[in-house]
Amino acid sequence: SAADRSSRRPLLVALLVVLVLAGAAGAVALTRRGGAGPAPGAAGSSAPAVAGNLAGSARTGSAPTPTTTPSRTPSPTPDCGSWGCPFQQRLAAAARLVRTEPGQLGVTVLDRRTGAVWEAGTAGHLMWASSTPKLALATSLLERSRAGEITLDATARRQLAAMLAVSDDDAADALWDRYGGAAALARFRDRFGMTGATFVPGFPQRWGFIKVSTGDLRRLMTYVLTRTDAADRAYLVQAMRTTGPIQHWGVWAAGAAQRPGAKDGWSVELDAGAKHWCTSSVGFAGDGERYVVAVMDDLPPSAGIAAGVHAVSDVVATIFGAPTPAA
Repeated sequence: SAADRSSRRPLLVALLVVLVLAGAAGAVALTRRGGAGPAPGAAGSSAPAVAGNLAGSARTGSAPTPTTTPSRTPSPTPDCGSWGCPFQQRLAAAARLVRTEPGQLGVTVLDRRTGAVWEAGTAGHLMWASSTPKLALATSLLERSRAGEITLDATARRQLAAMLAVSDDDAADALWDRYGGAAALARFRDRFGMTGATFVPGFPQRWGFIKVSTGDLRRLMTYVLTRTDAADRAYLVQAMRTTGPIQHWGVWAAGAAQRPGAKDGWSVELDAGAKHWCTSSVGFAGDGERYVVAVMDDLPPSAGIAAGVHAVSDVVATIFGAPTPAA
């Protein structure tokens, strides 16, 4: 609706101001606690071997049998599981960082090569999804168009591109209204695996009033990378990998070497009578989009958007060994 759009337009301006100020004056200073992870303990050497047998040496007059030199038992290799030790150590550092950040911060990573899933913080917490449902909406529209259920004309294609590139709210509103509206949520839940996705009671049933968990976003991204038509998948991956600067944070903080793609969300929301910022990001990183990443921060009223942007970005940067502060 026009009211919904006008209420959210200042949020875009707010984020642009934050990013410009961050680029000009350096990252917002945030208190950090915790040091490097504990080094794996080395096992001690084995007990010395018993000296060689000297029985009968005096009777026979023969020289004593030389004692053997004990061999050292090699230190055991640390068991770092399927992640490997360097990655596992970075995950541990990220988990420590999560505990120092404001709000309810949750993060999850899927290694698509091994199937391993890692979570830290409040990964199961349902919070305002902000603009991340735009990825689900784009996926749904592309699938329905390919199935012949709807027609995406030139206008719709432009709106879809703008929705992904610069998180255009007006474009998302137009597509939501034109192609079925609230009925889309059932598809998000049943087809994309976003089983926790729900409209927020007391608010309009629209894309911008949905709560999800990081697990919901991880499953959505996994669906895009594994279940969509190859052409639609290539379109979405490319769109997320070439998103506009306003979304160069969150999963984007994995670093250029990881070739990340991201769909970010940010908004001021109302819970328990208090307004507060929410920041979130979903995407992929690594060769062949190996890693699926989702991170969300449900900030307290006292924290501004900068704290949320830095929190979700620094956690991702830590996971992938990129510099921090990352945004």
